[in-house]
Amino acid sequence: MPQLKIVLDTNCLLQSISRRSSYALAIDRLMESAYELYITNDILLEYDEKISENFSKETAELIISALSLLQNVKKIDAYFQLNLIPADPDDNKFADCAFAGNVHYLVTNDKHFNILKSVAFPVINVINLDEFKTLLSSL
Repeated sequence: MPQLKIVLDTNCLLQSISRRSSYALAIDRLMESAYELYITNDILLEYDEKISENFSKETAELIISALSLLQNVKKIDAYFQLNLIPADPDDNKFADCAFAGNVHYLVTNDKHFNILKSVAFPVINVINLDEFKTLLSSL
């Protein structure tokens, strides 16, 4: 089976950071190269900003540094702005990255992404963090 490729929305990354979180598996499995994480510069900037706000600047620096060093974190350029999520235009960077990276799943708990389920093209499969955790447990 080809390597699992995903885009991880910021809300899911934040829920995965704490070692006490039931979702820490997402970070653990990333560090073990169990899947490929696709990101863009815009996503990386949002990760940095939100981790700093919710944890600390030091935590943000550690995580961003780790992401930049991991071979299974794929930094890509999204040349298309599909504007598929009109309810929250800031979320479009994740859908655009998912499309550009041809990923298997966009992992999010944000309801704004539900609109992608009604888009005929491009097909972007959206799963929530619980579904991703189950998927990771089977890898």
